[in-house]
Amino acid sequence: MAEIIQRDGTWVFDGTTVRITPGLHRSVPLFRQTYGEITVPLEAVSSVVHEPDRKRGRLRLRLREGADPLLQATSGRLPDAADPYRLVVDADRAGVAEYVAEEIRRALLLDEIPKEPTTGYLLPGPPVPVSVRSSDGTVSFDGTRVRIDWSETSDRVKRATGPRIIEIGDLERVEWLPNSGAEDGFLRFVTAETGPGRLPPEKDPYALDLWGSVRRDLLTALVATAVTARLPHPSTRTGGGPADARPHRLPTAPPTPPAPSRDDHHDVLLRRLRELGELYRDGVLTEEEFTRVKAAVLRGF
Repeated sequence: MAEIIQRDGTWVFDGTTVRITPGLHRSVPLFRQTYGEITVPLEAVSSVVHEPDRKRGRLRLRLREGADPLLQATSGRLPDAADPYRLVVDADRAGVAEYVAEEIRRALLLDEIPKEPTTGYLLPGPPVPVSVRSSDGTVSFDGTRVRIDWSETSDRVKRATGPRIIEIGDLERVEWLPNSGAEDGFLRFVTAETGPGRLPPEKDPYALDLWGSVRRDLLTALVATAVTARLPHPSTRTGGGPADARPHRLPTAPPTPPAPSRDDHHDVLLRRLRELGELYRDGVLTEEEFTRVKAAVLRGF
């Protein structure tokens, strides 16, 4: 067994898996502490490198393309410090870090682990249900559906459409861009109905606009990852297979509680359509935006 313990976290390699545990020090980003311990099977590993430095070096684990839903959902956009596959190593522990890296390399050679992309996820992603409160609202995922509840500071257009509920079967993909502090980010859920002409994130009822606390908004990547893990693997979307070949599709959601009466729905629908009409007449919405959001409201009913 090879092990290295640092303030930034702990890596343990037992010959078949790399167990990564984030440190509890305040310097460890909230995202890594919330994501928690990750067990990486050896077959998911592409390579490992130790980058020594005079004060602090880094140990980096690189995974095979398509092995991890977290890397798929974030597309390399996670800030370096929030990357769970990076460990900051003190200079006096460089020898231990190199030993751990060498043990992983030796196992990769002995087990003849390929470097090619995987055809399925080898890591599960975060457990569900998962819920994150962001600057634009609260997004939740229970394994079968996404729900967005807008905050008081959300755009009037979004609040007028009411809570957004999206079934996993209706989703094509998730798009995520972190809030950098200098520029806003977003978490967008793409369905067949949203189409190519999208609204900006601040007005899109299928997107969270991330503009507040950087460390809190970064947690939306948890939801993006949990949803991505349950969508068809990228290899099924690019391999030319049948459109309905979706091995990760979950069973149909269980029956929901009795819905409100038809009259209640009708009243809510009319009120929201009136609100949208007022926004359009006041010049808050363009004609295209009004048409898109109105269609979203009607679909919701």
